[in-house]
Amino acid sequence: MSAVLAASADAAPDAAGDAAGSAADTAARYRDHLLATLGAAPAVRVAPPAEHPARAWARSGLMTLCGAADGAPQLSVLPLTALADGALAALASLAPHADLADQRGAALLAERAALMGLQRRGATSAGGACRLLRAADGLLALSLPRDDDWSLLPAWLEAPAADWAAVEAAVREREVDELVARGRLLGLALAASRVEAAPAPWLRVHAGRSWPGVLAARPAPLVVDLSSLWAGPLCSQLLQRCGAEVVKVESTARPDGARRGSAPFFDLLHAGKRSVALDLHSARGRVQLLALLRRADIVIEASRPRALRQMGIDAEALLREKLDLSWIAIHGYGRDEPQAQWIAYGDDAGVAAGLCAAQQLAGAAPCFIGDAIADPLTGLHAALAAWASHAGGGGRLIALSLHEVARQAVQFEAPRDAAGWCARRRDWQAELRPGDERAPQARRVHATAAAFGADTDAVLARLGAC
Repeated sequence: MSAVLAASADAAPDAAGDAAGSAADTAARYRDHLLATLGAAPAVRVAPPAEHPARAWARSGLMTLCGAADGAPQLSVLPLTALADGALAALASLAPHADLADQRGAALLAERAALMGLQRRGATSAGGACRLLRAADGLLALSLPRDDDWSLLPAWLEAPAADWAAVEAAVREREVDELVARGRLLGLALAASRVEAAPAPWLRVHAGRSWPGVLAARPAPLVVDLSSLWAGPLCSQLLQRCGAEVVKVESTARPDGARRGSAPFFDLLHAGKRSVALDLHSARGRVQLLALLRRADIVIEASRPRALRQMGIDAEALLREKLDLSWIAIHGYGRDEPQAQWIAYGDDAGVAAGLCAAQQLAGAAPCFIGDAIADPLTGLHAALAAWASHAGGGGRLIALSLHEVARQAVQFEAPRDAAGWCARRRDWQAELRPGDERAPQARRVHATAAAFGADTDAVLARLGAC
């Protein structure tokens, strides 16, 4: 069983929300909350933008992604942009020499939508793969990003399901919890939409040293990134901006699926990283991977623990062997069983955390909040945890989940009841000014990512992993 070594959302200055102080200071309070979680007291704390969450939401472009396609854009009642700015400010405080001056946490949440031209679609996610479905007793989110997912639907629903209309009709007659439990056993990514009262940690230390630790300047780390898609690659990209060398490792049989998506977005996350491709189905490829991991200062992965062990990769054993290693595991719902087996993507994990339900409590129509927003939120938090662990001497297996990071975002300074949520929506709506609403923007793409496997031989030779 893991040790929960993070301050809960209830440890924020005032869980009631607006009484905690000016909403414009939310980012600074969240920065301090994260640093306290890590036992970190940097000499200088980088100041995040002091901007009201409602105006930051509109100016980031995220507001244009929320609401019905043919309706008005929707204001989020959650200070997600402020929390992203706070997380980035915490990272910058621990890495004062990092190249983060031009980074804005709020902008990171919307940049995929900017580069892919995504728009709001109400009960369908901006990316199109996830939908909010009305069941007999509530809402659930279902993601079907892969063709193989559709083949699981007849077993899930015990009925044919050739299209979304058939899925919606079958779901309408069943209860949410039954659908979610059955779907997870089959390997579907789905979640009930509700706000949970129990406090959520944003990270868990599963092995090694506990927080707090003594943070000190250390040589720039070597990061071996085994992750794919968004959260993990964003984490390693931010570490790269902090001075780390990043080696992106992919399987020759199963490259990062993001390579098939938006080329500018892939370049944004991966330019400057070394690309290593290994045949992980072969004994030689697995030996090479293990050799790379033994040279790493930070490892980022998003695989099920069982899948890595089947390849001979045991994170706990590597930590005992390399005492200064920081192992960052990113999952949908965590590393403990049975949650480790549950599939999640950024949109459905956000719904599971309560992003959609909070909007409903505030009297708004249910819709997706941003674009797979649990992914970039988790990537930001993972980068902070990784850098803090490295500066603290390493020696930790740290797990973050899309669900728990987003859930803490819902709970941080949350109103206590529906009346409080409605009051927040009314008060925040009054903060908006003409011209605040803007289209999503992305950081400038300065270079292209390395071709698949372009650096394999050179990296393996240099690190003695041939």
